[in-house]
Amino acid sequence: MRRGVGGTNRNESALTRSVNAVFEFVRVAEFEILFLLFFVIAFLIFKDLTSKPEYNQIFVKKLGDDAFWPYG
Repeated sequence: MRRGVGGTNRNESALTRSVNAVFEFVRVAEFEILFLLFFVIAFLIFKDLTSKPEYNQIFVKKLGDDAFWPYG
């Protein structure tokens, strides 16, 4: 079995070479993909939490009369 310059076998079909190229990309960029996926999931969870009115009131209401921030 002779391999070409890029390490692929020319006897393989174009579909097999394409799938192998995708898997090679995922193998190389695994950390970046997981890093981006973490931020996307965190964004969706935070967006869901802040869209509910009962949770959103935490950011708006003052909890008491005593001023925690003196200049606000």
